[in-house]
Amino acid sequence: MATPMQGLARGRRVAAVAVVAAAVAVAAATPNGATPRFFADDPLAREPETQDASTVEPWSIDLFVDLTANLFGHPGDPTPNVRARDVNTVDEVPDSSWFTNRIGAGVVPLEAIVRGPVTGAGPAPGPWTVVRPKTTGFSPGFTMRDTQGETWFVSFDSPGFPEAATGAVMAANKIFWTLGYFQVENHLALITRDRIQIGEGATIRLGSDRRRPMRAGDIDDILRRSHRNADGTYRAVAGRILPGRVLGGFRYHGTRPDDPNDIVDHEHRRVLRALKVFGAWTNLVDMKAGNTLDTLVTVDGRSRVRHYLQDVGSTFGTGALGPREYDEGYEFLYEGGPLLARLFTLGLALPRWATIDYVDQPLIGRFEGARFDPARWRPRVPTAAFLRARPDDDFWAARRVAAFSDDAIRALVKTAGYSVPAAEQLLADVLIQRRDAIARTFLPAVNPVVAVAMAADGTVTFDNAAVAAGVAPAPAGYSVRWAAFDNATDVATPIAAPVVGAALRVTPPATLPTDPGAYVQVSIAATGGPRPWAVPVQAWFRRTGGAWRLVGFERLP
Repeated sequence: MATPMQGLARGRRVAAVAVVAAAVAVAAATPNGATPRFFADDPLAREPETQDASTVEPWSIDLFVDLTANLFGHPGDPTPNVRARDVNTVDEVPDSSWFTNRIGAGVVPLEAIVRGPVTGAGPAPGPWTVVRPKTTGFSPGFTMRDTQGETWFVSFDSPGFPEAATGAVMAANKIFWTLGYFQVENHLALITRDRIQIGEGATIRLGSDRRRPMRAGDIDDILRRSHRNADGTYRAVAGRILPGRVLGGFRYHGTRPDDPNDIVDHEHRRVLRALKVFGAWTNLVDMKAGNTLDTLVTVDGRSRVRHYLQDVGSTFGTGALGPREYDEGYEFLYEGGPLLARLFTLGLALPRWATIDYVDQPLIGRFEGARFDPARWRPRVPTAAFLRARPDDDFWAARRVAAFSDDAIRALVKTAGYSVPAAEQLLADVLIQRRDAIARTFLPAVNPVVAVAMAADGTVTFDNAAVAAGVAPAPAGYSVRWAAFDNATDVATPIAAPVVGAALRVTPPATLPTDPGAYVQVSIAATGGPRPWAVPVQAWFRRTGGAWRLVGFERLP
């Protein structure tokens, strides 16, 4: 049976001749034309994106329709409990135009976390030339060109909330880049009114089909809705224009029909399901197509669609216009259960959010970790990917959150540029609290065996992510089984009786096959631990060059 990523690799839209050729090759290599479980290039390190996407056209997503569909409908594949389909044979997400493996897949230096997506300096010194007003989002801003001709998207803090929105954008930007998502390159900047001028040909929309030239008063109106510092400056986030041709956003379900490489339904992409956990950690309540962006870029001479989480500023305890509402992060915009409870008790049934005491820190807003429950966190609107996340998706995401050290969290928070040390301290402390809560909640929820390896002599070693993170006690022991695996028929034949013991290192049976190209399946379950740990993980190894190479891993069927 092909794994999800094999289906992706072999099921891509190609010419009929290529399909026939591939079928002939596989049939010749396996009995009766059966499809092997593992191929020579498994596990894939990069998602196959072999088709030219130059014909993709920009589209516009009706945000009201998208909100209504997600809030009241059930968009996407209705099949329950579908395993993520953007994972490779070892249950990991390969690099792609959606995601780049960073933290959790290797060591990310502290200086890289602090730098994030930054590739150069911020806006060049000198005046800013406004080319058009800001047309999306609630924060005041505009699009401008600096003196070097570079285009930037500029947003400001709201009056009375200095550094709140801009600080959240800067810190969240580093977090989501480190997690692996494509992000806008953002810089903090200070500007005064006298340095802002209107570009030739700049216009402002008056209606669906009417425009007029921008005037000085339009700039003044934007700045009236922005926080002005005592010295007359305005603090802004300047985002460098993204490379490529802008195509519009993406939905959290279905695919982009004109992108030949987009063949995995978005609700079945682990990188989008994982936002259930990453969103809970950062309180990213505003998950919607309007905060995403696709661009058409050229990679290795071929056009590809690159997918950005372009706006992750709706995080922590503040939004574009001020502190979050008390219920944000606790309930969907419409959620029948809590609504009916308050209705039938005439408001006496207090929701959880009504009993939380927040630290009074305007720069951070309403953001806390002491009573945070990751499993009950809610965005404003549930996306199809959010609702279809499985425990193995949550586990994968939680390991990445847990990989952020205290030092890394404090360093990336410092990039928010808060002038109040207590605000910086609070944000870092709450992120650390919520990180730990996520580890406690999601790491023990499935069999947490990780890092399974087999030495040349067949000795198996592994680790327990929940125990290593200090969020669960070690089980009484582990049961390890070996089986000879037929890659052509997907049949596993037990080699010997299971080995039971407390060690994370197990000696193999003497009858372990050692022929070149042989496959072995290893099953590992915990004994005397939480019930989910009794479900064995499966690891497959191929004998290559006198060594055993991991080619397959499955945490949940």
